[in-house]
This record gives sequence, structure tokens and C-alpha cells, in this order.
Amino acid sequence: SSEAPSNANEGCVGPTSQEAGKAAACAGCPNQGACSSGAFSSPAALAAKEKEKANLHNALSEVSHVVLVLSGKGGVGKSTVSTQVAQSLSSRGYSVGLLDVDICGPSIPRMAGVLGREVHQSQSGWTPVYANPNLAVMSISFLLEEGDAAVVWRGPRKNGLIKQFLTETDWGVGGLDYLIIDTPPGTSDEHISIVQYLNDARSSGQGASGAIVVTTPEEVSMADVRKELNFCKKTSVPVLGVIENMSGLQTKVSDMRFMNDQSDDCTNDVLSMLKEKCPELLSMMAITDVFPSAGTGPQGMASKFGVPYLGKLPLDPNLLKSCEEGVSFVDQYPSSPGATPLNNIVDKLILALPVEDDEEEAEAMET
Repeated sequence: SSEAPSNANEGCVGPTSQEAGKAAACAGCPNQGACSSGAFSSPAALAAKEKEKANLHNALSEVSHVVLVLSGKGGVGKSTVSTQVAQSLSSRGYSVGLLDVDICGPSIPRMAGVLGREVHQSQSGWTPVYANPNLAVMSISFLLEEGDAAVVWRGPRKNGLIKQFLTETDWGVGGLDYLIIDTPPGTSDEHISIVQYLNDARSSGQGASGAIVVTTPEEVSMADVRKELNFCKKTSVPVLGVIENMSGLQTKVSDMRFMNDQSDDCTNDVLSMLKEKCPELLSMMAITDVFPSAGTGPQGMASKFGVPYLGKLPLDPNLLKSCEEGVSFVDQYPSSPGATPLNNIVDKLILALPVEDDEEEAEAMET
């Protein structure tokens, strides 16, 4: 049931069902006592639930598309993808929101170049921090007094903050074309809750517009990402596509460092020799695989699950530098190896989820 609590057993009949607390699936559920007592189905509880749905709907009524960035594995680059997709969309003139719901490890503020900033509350809710006029950012990081403070919260408190982010963030006049939501790894409470909240918020019945699923090429990562794809299937979240991140290291020879047998840095000597003997090598691209690709790799995995494959993003030093410096990679380093693949991914996202102006323009061209 879409109304099931995030910590409910599989096969939950829903807290307002006549079978709540009595069905076979209820055995051992932490909510069994409350469900059987009618606590969730009382007139007051139902009224509170309807009010919550209304608040969620009102808060997101001016958001055209909500995109979740997911992965079953940590450290595969979800925040990098979230930030740079948002930066690229905003550079193209779209109105974009970037919401960081990785409560315990919020890295979006640094990657978006807004670290240390604060949000402000008004009658209309929280005012997000703007990385540029088209990109609004919201994260728990803005609410912490100390940047290195550990967020040691249990699931219900995390879920409560996520609900606040969704209902109380004022994304500005005119709303958003795209809301990109960066999530923590896994398929835990936060993921279940955000899918449920989005389902409640969107009157069409479909919560998230879709999910971008990020993986690296090796089996250790893909094994967990397959679980994430199954999560999307189970929760009816459309998969916009799989991104194969860190598909290989690509860098110009002139940007490489060199060491001799004694581990001494001999970069200047090597580059000088290449410049003298074979200068054309300096502008060539050096490529190596960092992670061993398993089987048919992420592309084969996407094909097996019947979802789009959005492409490969290489391990590009300039992409990493852009995230550290909080700038738009495709704008700052347009000729870098990863710029074209990232632009292609954004092109596919816009094609899959066009905004109204794009749709009207396409219709005008057809006629």
C-alpha cells in the first residue's frame, strides 16, 4: 500500500485498511499494535493525513519534473551527477532546484559552490540558497551550526526533515522546471519515504517523474545497483536511465605526472623530452580502465532490466576539480573529455522530460 509506514513489513495492507494489524503480513511489524488499535484510521488521523497530502501537493504544484538520483552503492558519484546535471540544466536557462536528502553526508553545498551559506525562514517557508540565478539549493548542511557536526539521527527524524524540505522550501515565483533530488545510497527509510511523499504530492498519481541510477563498472557496485533498479520497479518509479560513472581515466598526456623507479617525481624531465622528441604526444589523450568491467557491464545491466542506458562518464580530473571548486563543469571545461558525455546525458534527460516551453516549441516546428 502507498500509505504504508516506511518501516512496515513487505505486503503491508495499509494502516487504514479494515485488515490493518490483523493480516498475515502484519505479524512482527513494529506498527502492528497501533494499526490494530485504529490509531491510523481515526477521524483525526485521517484528517491529519489529508492535510499532509494537501501541503505536499501545494508545495510541489509548481514543479514540472522531479528527478531522483539513486544508487544502491555509496561512492559511485551520485552527488557529482546530481550537481553537474543541475548546473548544466541551469546554464541552459532552466529553473532548477537541487535538494540534498543525504542527511548524514550532505556534500551538495560544496559541489554547488554554496558551502557555509545559510537558509532563511519567512512566511512562505525556507528560502533556499542560490548557486546562480537559475539554481536553488537546499540541504541540511545549511541548518547546522558546525560544518563538521555529525548528524546522528534515527529514521523517523530523518524522514521528518525530508518532509519539511518538500513542504516548506519556497522555490520561488514561477516554480521549477526540474527538481533534482540527491539521495543517500541504498533502499532504506529515506528512499521509501521520499517516494511516498512524492506520490502524495503529485495529483497525477505518479510521484517522481523518474530516476537516474548511477553505477561504476565493476560487479561490486552493480550487484547493489541491481537492487536499486528492483526498488524502482517495486515502487513504480520510472527509470530514466543508468549512468556508468568513472568508466575510465581520461586525461591529456601534458596533464599527467611521471615517476621513476625510485618513486621520484620526474614530470618536468619527461615532458621536456616529449616536447623535444615527440611534441604531438603532449596533446594526445591517455586512457586507462580504473575499475574492471564485469560481464556486459552497466550497459548490459540496463538492457536486462529494460531501462535506458544514458552513457559513460569518464574519471576526468577536471570534473573532480569542478565539484571541489563548486562550478559548472561543462561551462568551465567545455573541451575536457567528460564534457561531451555529460552534455549528451543532459540532452537525453530533457528529451525524456521536456518542459512546457520545449513541448510548445517542438509542436510549432512540426506544424
